[in-house]
Amino acid sequence: MHVIALSLNYRKASVEERELVAFEDEEVIPALHRLREQKSILEAVLLSTCNRTELYVVSDQVHTGKYYSQKFLSDWFGLEFDQVKSITDVKVADEAIHHLYRVTAGLESMVLGETQILGQIREAFFTAQQEHTTGTIFNKLFKEAITVAKRGHSETDISKNAISISYSAVELAKKIFSNISDSKVLVIGAGEMAEQSLLNLTSNGINKLTVINRSEDKAQALVQRFGGESAPFDTLEAQLADADIVISSTAARNHVITEDIVRNALADRKMREPLVLMDIALPRDIAPGVSSLDDVYMYNVDDLQGLVDANLSTRREEALKIEAMIAESMDSFEEWVSMLGVVPVIQALRSKALSIHEDTFQSVERKMPEMTDRERTIISKHMKSIINQMLKDPIIYTKEIAGSRKADVKLDEIQQLFGIEDEVNEIRQQDKAKNQERLRARKQELALD
Repeated sequence: MHVIALSLNYRKASVEERELVAFEDEEVIPALHRLREQKSILEAVLLSTCNRTELYVVSDQVHTGKYYSQKFLSDWFGLEFDQVKSITDVKVADEAIHHLYRVTAGLESMVLGETQILGQIREAFFTAQQEHTTGTIFNKLFKEAITVAKRGHSETDISKNAISISYSAVELAKKIFSNISDSKVLVIGAGEMAEQSLLNLTSNGINKLTVINRSEDKAQALVQRFGGESAPFDTLEAQLADADIVISSTAARNHVITEDIVRNALADRKMREPLVLMDIALPRDIAPGVSSLDDVYMYNVDDLQGLVDANLSTRREEALKIEAMIAESMDSFEEWVSMLGVVPVIQALRSKALSIHEDTFQSVERKMPEMTDRERTIISKHMKSIINQMLKDPIIYTKEIAGSRKADVKLDEIQQLFGIEDEVNEIRQQDKAKNQERLRARKQELALD
């Protein structure tokens, strides 16, 4: 059996392309069953987020599993097969398993080390498990990937340092105020940066929020999502006077906050703590001269970018520690798979079936030498189809008994029934040699690192 991962993510596909293959929540379960029903696919997990769509399958054939997984996407979304093929990244075997580990740990995310993807992977796996589209292989593999991701986040500092401008602004504000949850925060703007800022603010327990924007409807939409209140844009000066922290991220071409506006606001603040201004907009929202005013702490994108760069370097170092955890877990998983005994039996079944097909087809050719190329192709294709249909149920049965208590006895019965004992033993010896060589190579890589 082969693990295959199809990934359509921000690295290879544009936002517009990712939107073409994004599953709605209510589509996931029916799509999951449709995927599992595809030819050669024995297990399936489907993940769909704003940044990626991922298909993970266990297939009895690499080429067929890849083809029908991509065909499933093209059929489901009504896209050309070649279009789907051009924007999907396909990985097989160790590369597919490694990809799953990295995705789950946040090492493939736009924000390195983010933790949200772990919950999304867990939910995708639990959904597939509840719908019975997973089996022995994925029930083990996904639990291992989730466990490693949890270890990575708890035993390293990969997610403890801000690496986005909006997040850095909030983290810096936390260092300035001893108890930021009591602070009044004014967010100016209603775009993506403002949205990220509100998400970070609310996740830190801040609920005294005011959002203002030239389009008040957009400000109200954010307030409905994150709480707080909205205010008209012409009350900016009054809002500044009442705020402790200001995060500004509009798309204005000119300064939104001038020296005069801030000077007037400060005069109305009376005996309050200094005003903290975070300008995360480009072009800048706050006039540079504001920084010279008393009782004002002002930070712009460049100030925050230095913090982001330093933290990103730290996260990359921490990511190497998680990679070592992944390598160790992959070694254990591969050893577990090799002990199942199922894979060699399935491989031997397919090998014998293909041998029968080849011998039979050669016999047909000898008896019907006048066949055209088209006739040969049609007959060969239909013979393979018969074989695949005959093998489908035995292969599924073989896969499902892998984790049972009497797996060894049942596998022996299957080998005797199909007369494949010698083929299975030969495959197991080859797999053992390959696994030992792979483990030696990986240990050498880790030693070099």
